[in-house]
Amino acid sequence: MKKRTSAAARIVSVIALVAAVVVVVAVASSAINGSGSGGHHHRKHQAQKEQKNHRTKAKTYTVQTGDTLTAIAHRTGVPIAEIQSLNPEVDPQILIAGETLKLR
Repeated sequence: MKKRTSAAARIVSVIALVAAVVVVVAVASSAINGSGSGGHHHRKHQAQKEQKNHRTKAKTYTVQTGDTLTAIAHRTGVPIAEIQSLNPEVDPQILIAGETLKLR
């Protein structure tokens, strides 16, 4: 026994598939762009940019427990490469709490 499917059922299934793909693409796009609150996201991004450009005036930084070179660079605004060049004796993988790093 062969079952016959109508042309209308085939068309409806294709339309449903296309609609599902459109929904998935829209959800993925909004998740990637973070467009849940468009204006707020833009202002937050601007604030982060301004914060990154703000460089500390301190000449040294005392390493705290749990600090990483990346975290110190973000906190102080001094690039990692510059911290490393100013402190060649410091192993960036093993920062010791209480150690003082030159920033200028």
